[in-house]
Amino acid sequence: MSEAIPVTRAVDHGTAKLMPDVDRERAWLLTVDGAPQSYVDLDDPAHLEFEYARRLGHVLDLVDDAGRPLDVVHLGGGALTLPRYVAATRPGSRQDVVEADRALLELVAEHVPLPAGSGVALHAGDARAWLEGAPDDSADVLVADVFGGSRVPAHLTSLGYAAEAGRVLRPDGVYLANLADAAPFGFLRSQLATFAAVFEELALIAEPGVLRGRRFGNAVLVASRRPLDTAALARRAAADAFPARVELGAALREFTGDMRPVDDADAVPSPEPPGGAFGIG
Repeated sequence: MSEAIPVTRAVDHGTAKLMPDVDRERAWLLTVDGAPQSYVDLDDPAHLEFEYARRLGHVLDLVDDAGRPLDVVHLGGGALTLPRYVAATRPGSRQDVVEADRALLELVAEHVPLPAGSGVALHAGDARAWLEGAPDDSADVLVADVFGGSRVPAHLTSLGYAAEAGRVLRPDGVYLANLADAAPFGFLRSQLATFAAVFEELALIAEPGVLRGRRFGNAVLVASRRPLDTAALARRAAADAFPARVELGAALREFTGDMRPVDDADAVPSPEPPGGAFGIG
C-alpha cells in the first residue's frame, strides 16, 4: 500500500489541509488556515480524537437508548466526524449536514468519503438560512459546530437563532453547541442566557481549568426541554483523558449571572482565540 500523503487545497474560506496520522493507517487531521477542524479515522468512525468531540459524542450516546436511530442536523461539517460517529453507533439514523464551504465539502468527499449507505445528506449553505427553511419538529438532535475562521458567527448566537433551533427540534429534542471563550466569559454567559430563554434544561461541559478562567478553551452547551441523564454524562466526562465537569442548575444560573438574551441587532461573534490556542505544532 502506498503511503498516504498530505493534501492541501484552497477552499472557499481559507486553505484546507488533510494530513495523515502516522499512528493510524487511515486516519486524517483536517486543518483550515492552520487551525485543527476535524479528525477522522475511516477504519474506526467511532474514534473521537478531539476532547470536545468526545463530549459531544457522550451526549449523543445518552439522548436515547443505545443504538436507536436518530434524526440529526449538523450545522458545520468539517470532515464529518460526528455524522460518521452517529452512522456507526446508531445505524439507520437520518442526518443532514449544513456546511457553508462548498469546496471543503468537495475536498472531504474526494479524499475521506462517507461510507455507502451512511444516511447522511450534505448541504452547502448558510447554517441559519437552512435552519429557517427546515420543517417544525423534524430533528431529534441539532449539533452546532460552526466557526468562521476561529469564531462562531454572530447570526448563530442570537435569540432568533435559538428560537429556530427550538422550532426544528422535536419536544424531546436536544441542542448541542461547541463554543469557545475565556474569563470573564461574556460570550459563554450570553449564550447560556439566550438558550435559557428557549430551553428549560441547560448543561455546560468543560475542563475545570477553562471554567476557572485559567485559559481559553472549548465548552459544550447542552440544551433541551426535558431532563437528561446528567449523572451519566458527568461520569463519562470525568473519565476522559482530559477530565471535564458538567455544570447545571443553580451553579450554571450563578455562572450566567445577570446576562440577558442576545437579540439579532446586538449579536457579535465569539471572541478571537489567543495566538496558538488551537494551533498545532
